[in-house]
Amino acid sequence: MESQNFTHGPVSTNKHQHANVTIALPILMFAGGAIGNLIAIIVLSVSRQERKSSAFYTLVCGLAVTDLLGTCLASPVTIANYLDEAVMSNPRVCEFDSFLLLFFGLTGLSIICAMAAERYLAICCPYTYQRWRVDRRLAQKFLFFIYISDIFLCCLPMMGMSKSKLQPCGEWCFIEWRPRTPVATAYSIMYGVISLLLILGTIVLNLAVCGALLLMRQRTAQRPVTTASVGQRWSALSWAAETQMIAVLLMTSVVVLACSAPLVVRMFANHLMAENDSANLAAIRKAAMNPILDPWIYILLRRSLFRRLLSLYRRCRSTRRSSSPKTQRNQFYSELMRERHVFTQLMCNANIMTQLPATVKFTPHNAESLCQS
Repeated sequence: MESQNFTHGPVSTNKHQHANVTIALPILMFAGGAIGNLIAIIVLSVSRQERKSSAFYTLVCGLAVTDLLGTCLASPVTIANYLDEAVMSNPRVCEFDSFLLLFFGLTGLSIICAMAAERYLAICCPYTYQRWRVDRRLAQKFLFFIYISDIFLCCLPMMGMSKSKLQPCGEWCFIEWRPRTPVATAYSIMYGVISLLLILGTIVLNLAVCGALLLMRQRTAQRPVTTASVGQRWSALSWAAETQMIAVLLMTSVVVLACSAPLVVRMFANHLMAENDSANLAAIRKAAMNPILDPWIYILLRRSLFRRLLSLYRRCRSTRRSSSPKTQRNQFYSELMRERHVFTQLMCNANIMTQLPATVKFTPHNAESLCQS
């Protein structure tokens, strides 16, 4: 008996240590996702540029709120299951956990695709963008439509269209990978096809936006900014804002697609070949990392930090081109004064157009004399 006690004592201690290490991981993921998304929402609501670009950053804020809700709803269930393995054995809890994975996975893909579509319309189809009046209210309505449609689609398994099943690892529940009934098979394929279409749509729209921006950049470089065209001057001033939004879009798309695509691939792979439990577990763990990584993109790529990185890039580029430090300083100061002159001229033109009497006409020829007066 003494040898048995001596043998089982260290084993039980190791089990408790392993359990403590295991439960610490979901707790850290929960804290990282909740704190990160709260900081991201605060950053998005405080920044001035985000309020000006209302439609795009309303969708970005919607994605941050979605990630926060997903973290706050799914993580407590996972932590409770680590404390008591019988939690997931409850059919209601298992269905709820499966619904959370289905809903927040599909909603994240839907919002990132909507962000790519908004940038595509703003850059490639500006007249359509203005005609449809794409603003904060339209973005909020579209977010509401995404939530309602995704809730309905992800509630279908609870209505009997498919069954949620506890996975072999015992950590999470999901719909059956290879259902036996035709209705459940149709639902699984439909969910996978919708997710795949959202992924492909996001990739195509992002490529189109990047191609359009490169063409615009080449044309702008061929036409130097002068005082003759207000449109050219305004495009030069707004170029940094457009680049910053595209950077946020591309980085968020890479993170969302990298975390969500493996789960979509596993849904099709399990239909075509034998189930691989370790690959399924790896896919769901990658999907769980999405709400933790997303908010740091908004935090790190905020307007002030992005402007510093852009200015640093321009300085490094000018250093390579210039032959002496004196030439570099002259180019930097001349560019700064030119941008200041452009901005002052734009503001002056706006004030003149609102204050001129009806008998005086405003033309580009008399703009400079009116500003000086």
